[in-house]
Amino acid sequence: MAGCRVTGAVDGRRTHGEPGVAAVAMWDRLKDQAKGLQQQAPGRRGVGQARPGGGSGSGGSKAQLVSALKTQLTSLKAELKSGAFRDASMAACALVAAADGHVDPAERQHVESLILNNDVLQNFPSAQLRERFNKHADQLAANFAHGKAEALQEIAKAAKKPAEARAVVQTGVVVAGADGWVAPAEEQVLREVCAALGLSPTEFGL
Repeated sequence: MAGCRVTGAVDGRRTHGEPGVAAVAMWDRLKDQAKGLQQQAPGRRGVGQARPGGGSGSGGSKAQLVSALKTQLTSLKAELKSGAFRDASMAACALVAAADGHVDPAERQHVESLILNNDVLQNFPSAQLRERFNKHADQLAANFAHGKAEALQEIAKAAKKPAEARAVVQTGVVVAGADGWVAPAEEQVLREVCAALGLSPTEFGL
């Protein structure tokens, strides 16, 4: 993800493989919405506390944001078919699964299920997704610091195409917020994903 300058919602000129005018306009609206929802959200729960049932407060705002990002991601499905996007997304999902520094088997299985049922990720064979996700999850379980560095290095490769870079973060947020709430530890690793891609976390309500 290093080596690519990303400014605003999208660079002034359109490059091959990036979204059209309509998609860019949609992204501008979503970015503004993300900032608004972030400002509305009250204090967050600490790591390890139960997730709220959703509906109001920060949980409700985050659920709205996740839904908006999922819609944007789905609108770009036809353009998100590269190996770089696939590999970076699996690395990001592995980081989400191990966000608290521990790879819990139940959480790992839950995230894998979300991956396989994600509409955009169905662009790729399930076996490829499982292989790449489990590779990073195994590395994180064996040595979290080393596994995290490897995952972020993989993610950084997607920075060459801004549309794909944003889609990687969107995928991570959608998976993390599948139950309507993103845990603080998950937000932290997603901010690190943004940093590796040269993106601002505020664009995604993080």
